[in-house]
Amino acid sequence: MSPRARWRAAAAVIGVAIVTTGCELPRFGMPESATEQGDGIQKLWSGFFLAACAVALLVYVLLIFVLVRYRRRPDDDDLPSQSGYHIPLEITYTAIPIVIVAVLFAFSTIVERDVTDVKPDPDVSIEVIGFQWGWQFRYQDDDFTVAAPAGEAPEMVIPEGERVQLRLQTVDVNHSFWVPNFLSKRDLIPGIDNVIQVTPTRTGSFVGRCAEFCGLDHWRMGFSVRVVPPADYRQWLAEQQEAGR
Repeated sequence: MSPRARWRAAAAVIGVAIVTTGCELPRFGMPESATEQGDGIQKLWSGFFLAACAVALLVYVLLIFVLVRYRRRPDDDDLPSQSGYHIPLEITYTAIPIVIVAVLFAFSTIVERDVTDVKPDPDVSIEVIGFQWGWQFRYQDDDFTVAAPAGEAPEMVIPEGERVQLRLQTVDVNHSFWVPNFLSKRDLIPGIDNVIQVTPTRTGSFVGRCAEFCGLDHWRMGFSVRVVPPADYRQWLAEQQEAGR
């Protein structure tokens, strides 16, 4: 393979990592995202997956080329080239992985900053309280709490298209707030004030779990998140306040 062909192959691999992060791509087994933050994680995962496929394809093509091109032929007893090194080739196959890793690292940093970004003045502020073995959701701006008996699954209701701040607290041991369709999770740790913000992009009801083993009844720590249009959310708030929750 000529140096020009090798550079073309390297450019193709890097191009896949760059271009695919901005395209609509298959999820490759990942749940469908339901938030803006999850969209970035999903694109990053798809980009990594396709970049890995491109690298694997390049490796297999080079292996097949070497096996076919330099196989021993029955009528050829000459020794192949015994050159101990090839400086341009060694620089090439050292530089290409470094560039690929650097590009993927850069995209990972960008997505991480977006996912962990906490902006001032969120549209909705909810205090998420975990305990053995259940959840409470305290709507701080409207001064009411959604709760359920231990072992039962309470429901958090949030508006579509609005930035929701979740302040995660535990009253006993470590827990973890995990909604698979949000494509991220965050631990509730005693003494640590963890805050995340999510912006739902579609309506629906999504299952949530505690993803940190917290005791014998850890499996009972379920909850759900229902995303509704903003008008329906305001109506739901009024109903909760009338009920005196």
